[in-house]
Amino acid sequence: MTLELVAILRGLTPERAPEVGATLVGAGFRTIEVPLNSPRPFDTIALLAQAHADCLVGAGTVLTVSEVDRVHAAGGRLVVSPNCDAAVIRRGLEKGMRVLPGVATATEAFAAIAAGTRELKLFPASSYGSGHLRALKSVLPKDVKVYPVGGIGSQDIAEWLAAGADGFGFGGELFKPAYTLAQIESRARELQLTASSAAQP
Repeated sequence: MTLELVAILRGLTPERAPEVGATLVGAGFRTIEVPLNSPRPFDTIALLAQAHADCLVGAGTVLTVSEVDRVHAAGGRLVVSPNCDAAVIRRGLEKGMRVLPGVATATEAFAAIAAGTRELKLFPASSYGSGHLRALKSVLPKDVKVYPVGGIGSQDIAEWLAAGADGFGFGGELFKPAYTLAQIESRARELQLTASSAAQP
């Protein structure tokens, strides 16, 4: 089993994007999300998408259809939201992007599925716990993937995997603007190693 780990780079600036992006890709990350409440996020997305064409680069905290369009225009192909908005989901899918809307309840999850997505972001994961994910997975269609995001560190990966997680998004556990490149690399490698070990049968 190969787990997808998403690097959530809230607060990343365009100036630091090249070095941070190269560090994360070097440590094994292939999916990169730049939240739109970061400084000049569309510039950062464009830089990362151009530099790492073999990676999936996109935006988080996407709240409107117009933001989906701007992410796509910048070269982003990933749309992640903290909430479930059917119009945002449909627009992203129309543009051939991967869309992970934020859900917490079964009602939100099925609303997102009805809008067309087969991938969900359980957020904020730490508020609900792995038992909540296990209960959700028991009623969701088997092909729907769920990615817990929010407050999950390397020590939590095995527990969430056992509950049915299909991948993870890591924010402050991986990147904060104050972190040095060495700290980012160390955190990235620890998360990758722990996830790889936990995913072994």
